[in-house]
Amino acid sequence: MPPKPDNYLVWSILVTLFCCLPFGVVAIVKSCAVDSAYNSGNLELAQAEAAAAKKWCLIGACIGAVTGFLYIGVAVLAGLFSH
Repeated sequence: MPPKPDNYLVWSILVTLFCCLPFGVVAIVKSCAVDSAYNSGNLELAQAEAAAAKKWCLIGACIGAVTGFLYIGVAVLAGLFSH
């Protein structure tokens, strides 16, 4: 059997902790589904779940980054206009 696709579990956990909780949880679920599908012998489903886990990691990381930049921008502007 071919090697197991990357399940992106570490990235999913990092996205959940530091970026965007809802999308990180979805990514964790998809990451676990990769192992389940691979262990049952369904390589196509494992590859599809791996792609989905990667997608949700990227979405969560992007939303977390945008939210962080907006927060910093609002904080800087609030500091400029507070005097």
